[in-house]
Amino acid sequence: MAASLRALLRPAAAARRRALLPPPPPSRPLRGARACSAGAPFQYVSVQKTGARQSVGLIQLNRPQALNALCDGLMEELGRALEALEKDPQVGAIVITGSQKAFAAGADIKEMQNKTFQECYRGSFLAGWDKVSTVRKPTIAAVNGYALGGGCELAMMCDIIYAGEKAQFGQPEILLGTIPGAGGTQRLTRAVGKSLAMEMVLTGDRISAAEAKEAGLVSKVFPVEKLLDAAIACAEKIAGNSKLVAAMAKESVNAAFETTLAEGVRTEKRLFYATFATGDRKEGMTAFVEKRKANFTDS
Repeated sequence: MAASLRALLRPAAAARRRALLPPPPPSRPLRGARACSAGAPFQYVSVQKTGARQSVGLIQLNRPQALNALCDGLMEELGRALEALEKDPQVGAIVITGSQKAFAAGADIKEMQNKTFQECYRGSFLAGWDKVSTVRKPTIAAVNGYALGGGCELAMMCDIIYAGEKAQFGQPEILLGTIPGAGGTQRLTRAVGKSLAMEMVLTGDRISAAEAKEAGLVSKVFPVEKLLDAAIACAEKIAGNSKLVAAMAKESVNAAFETTLAEGVRTEKRLFYATFATGDRKEGMTAFVEKRKANFTDS
């Protein structure tokens, strides 16, 4: 979930500044990038494959006038894009990003303003957002600007978070008389610990990119203009490994957040043994012994 944009971004001053700003520039085309078809045309996201081997799926949230507020249409398109990239055998990792001003400043409050408990409960409101966290391929959130409410939750659903130096993270739902509803209280607590998570959730205060890195919420911070290239470079490196074994590694790490230590270690052992049934494990170890680069075939 997320916060109303006007409520979050210092209403009067922000409105005056927005009125003076020119329309946001079009997104920067990436060298070597190719459009990726995922069925019906997209209105709120753009999807392409990039990298030297076209092995990285890039999804850019594209609702700039609303600071990429996560409306139902955007989240439906994001799910479709993820499904298409998940099925593409060429893609080994996925980067999700927004604009330099906002990764996503929250959910679309106008869409949820008049919802009732019955509607939310019967319709499993926000259940579809979990698609991001269930993708088997590694995902990287490249966060510039605001990642508030649902935007912060979306970033935390990804496996790795890279942040631009001006990024801001927050769960300000308390200021709207509600609480996070797409994993914010759970994933944030696991990432930064109870005390900081409580402070952020109970006050609605934001933290900077530097504070997020110090707390363990993000892994690296970059200059704004270098963030996306860095995220794509990381995704390319991941995609150069065995896609099959990468999915196993991701499952094992996630088990640390979702099970007890003993259950997690059992999961790790099971998946470790399973790699010995793959051609990629044999190729990787053989290449190491022969002092050459491994040629993984995802078998």
